[in-house]
Amino acid sequence: MGANPKAEDPNAQIATKLKALYQSVQEEAIPTRFLELLERLDAAEQTTVRRGKE
Repeated sequence: MGANPKAEDPNAQIATKLKALYQSVQEEAIPTRFLELLERLDAAEQTTVRRGKE
């Protein structure tokens, strides 16, 4: 067996790669188009709420 048993463990290798992938996704900027859509949804929701209170 090697000096680092985790290096040989397929599950540990998968976990390490998944963690790296997740970290890179977290660091990505949110696309402008997506932010614009969220703002439009918020505005539509606020309009609906205001109409419900009238």
